[in-house]
Amino acid sequence: MDKDYLEQIKNYNIRQAWPIAEKTALLVIDMQQYFRGLAEPILSNVISLIDVCRDNGVKIFFTRHGHRDTEKDGGMLSEWWEDVIYYGSAEWGLIRELKVNEKETILDKNRYSAFFGTDLDERLRVERVEDLVICGVMTNCCCETTARDAFVHDYRVFFVADATATANEELHLASLKNLAYGFAYIVNTMHICQKLTYSLK
Repeated sequence: MDKDYLEQIKNYNIRQAWPIAEKTALLVIDMQQYFRGLAEPILSNVISLIDVCRDNGVKIFFTRHGHRDTEKDGGMLSEWWEDVIYYGSAEWGLIRELKVNEKETILDKNRYSAFFGTDLDERLRVERVEDLVICGVMTNCCCETTARDAFVHDYRVFFVADATATANEELHLASLKNLAYGFAYIVNTMHICQKLTYSLK
């Protein structure tokens, strides 16, 4: 992706910081077959982030959204959308190009936030993570809600503008502006990859 989102949100993205690699985790949000159409434009950037983190020992957490029984675990989300991702279905699976290995954590969730009803916070505390890099889909739903929750949990949040995607650019930019204003440092793939690599040299 060559869109300069950082230029478009520069009036809001006024704070600058960079993650400390040994205190960082990458959250790859819902890069599943169900969302493949949305994920395709950012897939190469997401893979670049994953590769850099793997090469430099940065912890990676993948989330996977799904419902076993919407009467029990659907809540407002299933009422709102009606169409849901069912646990164990082909659409529920992670996109194969991510090449998730058995040592990496896959966190199953059934709400927008990766913190809701999961042990993500506890896992991050055990690993002494303080900085979270967020990529994936959808920018304005699961990615943004997770970023806001992470901020409330006192993590520094680095939200990757060109490695997140949603239904259209208007929604994407609105989320980037809101997050830059109150919750996250908005960054791009190239710079975050450079900073994570450099901080371990």
